[in-house]
Amino acid sequence: MKRIGAISWKILKWTLLSILGIFILANLFIVISGKTYIYKAVACTYLVGQSGPGIRDLDYFPKREVEQGTPEPWPTHSSYGKVELSPTALQKFNQYKSTSLLVFKNDSLLFEHYAEDFGPTTISNSFSVAKSIVSILVGIAIDEHKIKSVDQPVGDFIPAFREGSRSKLTLYHLLTMSAGLDWSESGGNPLSSNAEAYYGSDLLSMINSVEVVSEPGKVFDYQSGATLILGYCVEKATNTKLSYYASEKLWKKIGAENLAYWSLDAEDGIEKSYCCFYAAGRDFARFGKLYLHQGEWNGTQIVSSEWVKKSTEPADLLDTDGSKNDRYGYCWWITEYNGKKVFYMRGILGQYVICVPDDNVIIVRTGHKRGDKRNDQPLDLFDYLNAGYEMIESIQ
Repeated sequence: MKRIGAISWKILKWTLLSILGIFILANLFIVISGKTYIYKAVACTYLVGQSGPGIRDLDYFPKREVEQGTPEPWPTHSSYGKVELSPTALQKFNQYKSTSLLVFKNDSLLFEHYAEDFGPTTISNSFSVAKSIVSILVGIAIDEHKIKSVDQPVGDFIPAFREGSRSKLTLYHLLTMSAGLDWSESGGNPLSSNAEAYYGSDLLSMINSVEVVSEPGKVFDYQSGATLILGYCVEKATNTKLSYYASEKLWKKIGAENLAYWSLDAEDGIEKSYCCFYAAGRDFARFGKLYLHQGEWNGTQIVSSEWVKKSTEPADLLDTDGSKNDRYGYCWWITEYNGKKVFYMRGILGQYVICVPDDNVIIVRTGHKRGDKRNDQPLDLFDYLNAGYEMIESIQ
């Protein structure tokens, strides 16, 4: 028994020493490599029961307010309160851990359903839905002649992009995800550029140091770094913090009912423009209405109709497999549903603002999980379209 006890103690000792060794080596790697943001990542994920970024991350980071103006509540549809999710639609809603689903028909709120502690005024992280918002702001800045055109060089706004391969980069390349950056796009890899941008505290350093490694304007290659740079270009062009510009030129003008927030890299820092715009579902739908009306809001042109048209048409690019891009414009996604064109805003974990122009339909979904993809289109997107159209068809 003593011999067995001694062996057990040796195993335990070596196990503890091995764990300690791994811990020390991991910390040495983090410190030597400069990837100290990993500590923040661990604190915001594993230590709070998450495995990655979440829709409730607002208070983990500094933030800037996007103030609303005079609220314009959505009118309710005559069939509001008379329609409900089918059993299949409800099963899908729960399967993907949805927190809200809203359906709008002809500029009126037809249906809304919430889960957990969400309600009409609950705000959550939209993730890459923010990219589409930045695109709108670029269009507004062009309308105001603060940006010359999409062909303006990035170097006009950021001195680090005035020499070498980066000097060829234009706003068009950033808008269409054809920048060819040295950027690792991953939501789960803690060593990726995305992880550093999300959990780190020096986005300007990332902007100034990122390289262009392939010819811009040729291949669609989705990179959050492109919109990070784009958002900073808007700030420099307008001489206004991105959140303040969004508030004055967009949020107040489309009648948002609730305060929104944009996460920052540091106190009084710069916006995480590629993600992290927090708002309520009813207010997210306003972007859909704006674009379904060709950039006009109740008689006022917020952004040009030409910009809306260009944003929601596939950019003239090749995909990585050599086929023609058919799904991405100026930071807006494009697909079809039952033969009808659909354009939409999209963020990880299934944050969507879905627009069907033929029928003047908007569907907003927020939640914790997304379905698999086919041809780079998330399959759960079509579940929410099915759910919305089941209700719409039931009242016709």
